[in-house]
Amino acid sequence: MKNILVLQHIALEDPGYIKDLMEADDWSLTQIELDEGESIPADMSGFDAMLCMGGPMDTWMEDEYPWLIEEKRRIHDWVVVMGKPFLGFCLGCQLLGEVLGGKVVKSEPPEIGVLDIEMTDAAKQDPLFSEYPPTIKAVQWHSYEVQNLESNADVSVLGSSGDTQYQIFKYRNHAYAMQFHVEVRADTVMQWGCVPEYKSALENSLGDGALKGLDQSAREHMPEMNRLAALLYENFKRLL
Repeated sequence: MKNILVLQHIALEDPGYIKDLMEADDWSLTQIELDEGESIPADMSGFDAMLCMGGPMDTWMEDEYPWLIEEKRRIHDWVVVMGKPFLGFCLGCQLLGEVLGGKVVKSEPPEIGVLDIEMTDAAKQDPLFSEYPPTIKAVQWHSYEVQNLESNADVSVLGSSGDTQYQIFKYRNHAYAMQFHVEVRADTVMQWGCVPEYKSALENSLGDGALKGLDQSAREHMPEMNRLAALLYENFKRLL
């Protein structure tokens, strides 16, 4: 059995479909609700991997969410100092990018919808993503993104979209970040549409009533997205 530390920023953004796969393997998940005042364990040595999820806040909102300061420090300890396996999703991707010396900036335009991601040549040799097809569909729901990681020689870009270079990147061979949501389930989009910040971003980008269309698109592509999530999970298990 593996012990997984999950950093959450809103209750409904848990590891989703990947959580289902972990529970089927009888793994133990310790889910820390940072937005509810829960603290990351002082001793992290007993965990095998860290997952860092999405959320409605942004990395720079430290005055409003002061726990972000400690979260960044602990991600640094885990990834850079301890060198242990990490997966970051959306906000979790941005947090890792900032920890590694990047800058989180406003996306122009925001990426919201079921959109294409092109895998890079580096992905063809990667232990997690080598079996991914050249182009994948993924649920995007972000208004900020990571940039300026070029100066970190230990960072490799594995997937990009037309508007976001760092859709998938890795640090060395143990820490991975995805700006999109590989972890979605069939009911995820409708659940997230109830979050005011998410609904506002969606409608500002795609217009009033866009939630139904996004939900339909996500459900159409869900079998393949779940297949890719399972493939990521199976390959990630080998790092542990």
